[in-house]
Amino acid sequence: MFDRIREDVRAVMERDPAARNFWEIFFLYPGVKAIRMHRRAHFYYKHKLYFLARLVSQRAVRKTGIEIHPGATIGRRLVIDHGTGIVIGETAEIGDDVLIYQGVTLGGTGKDVGKRHPTIGNNVMISAGAKVLGPFKIGDNSRVAAGAVVLSEVPPNSTVVGVPAKVVRQDGKKIERAPLDQIHIQNPVQQEIDRLEKQIAELNEKISALTDKE
Repeated sequence: MFDRIREDVRAVMERDPAARNFWEIFFLYPGVKAIRMHRRAHFYYKHKLYFLARLVSQRAVRKTGIEIHPGATIGRRLVIDHGTGIVIGETAEIGDDVLIYQGVTLGGTGKDVGKRHPTIGNNVMISAGAKVLGPFKIGDNSRVAAGAVVLSEVPPNSTVVGVPAKVVRQDGKKIERAPLDQIHIQNPVQQEIDRLEKQIAELNEKISALTDKE
């Protein structure tokens, strides 16, 4: 257990330039505290002590602002940077050397029974505010951009951005897509109004043609 704790602290020191020393990280970093408490909750959960498991996890939420379901499986050297607002669901699985920023959700998409939360591969980074929703996998060495909403599987060595998220880089190569004009974006409501006006004009022409024949 102590080896795992040392691993967690060293991982933070390697990834967080603001980290000063071992004891500051151990006692004051909410991400480290949340992971430490989750290990205890997960132990209770595996031994079917569900009430104790939820008790520990809910105490962790109050202390850290990070909600990890006791059933979630977490690998080694997970780094949670800041962490406020993170939610990790019951059947989520997280690999080794993963970095997660604040506001991330690893959630489900409904009330399905069984596996309903994502699996995160090794050495994955999930940036602030990203939402990963569903029982699919984020491949090893992938990156999820801030604010992205991921609704389908991500191949290994990929970078995904957007809502819904799309792969923009894979195996170090840029994925070519049509350029996005962020100024002249079509309004979908206006498009529908234009379509209806065109349809009405066509109907009026037909009615006029029938009237002329009479």
